[in-house]
Amino acid sequence: MAKKWLFKSDPEHYSYEDLARDKKTVWDGIANNLALKHLRNVCRGDEVMIYHSGGERAVVGLAEVLSDPYQDPKKKEARLVVVDIAARGTVPRPVSLNEIKEHAGLKDFDLVRLPRLSVMPVSEKHWKALLALGKG
Repeated sequence: MAKKWLFKSDPEHYSYEDLARDKKTVWDGIANNLALKHLRNVCRGDEVMIYHSGGERAVVGLAEVLSDPYQDPKKKEARLVVVDIAARGTVPRPVSLNEIKEHAGLKDFDLVRLPRLSVMPVSEKHWKALLALGKG
C-alpha cells in the first residue's frame, strides 16, 4: 500500500504551480537529517501533499512519487537523496496552517509538532482530515 507524505516547498523557490507547469520534477535540496531519513523511506507510487511554506503556509497540491530515492546527482555526498515526483492536481481549497492547528484530529500531526521539517509522513487519518479540509 502506498505511503503518504507531506513535502514542504518555499513557493518563491519552487511552487506547486511550477510543478504543475513542469508536470514532474526532481525533489531535491533536503539536508535536514530527519527529513532525509523520511525521504529515504519514500517509494515509487507513494502519494504526496505539497505544502507552501513562507508567507502562504498551506497545503496546496497533490503529487505522486515516480521513483525510489536515489543519490542527488548534483551533489557528491552519498547521504543526500532525491526522488522524482509528478503533479496530480491542486486541492480545491488551500488548507492553511492555522486551520490545521485548530483541527482536533490534527493536533498530533508532525506539521504542528515539528514545523520546520520539510519531509514528513502523513498517517491515513491525517491524510483524510487534510483532504476533507481542502474540499471546503
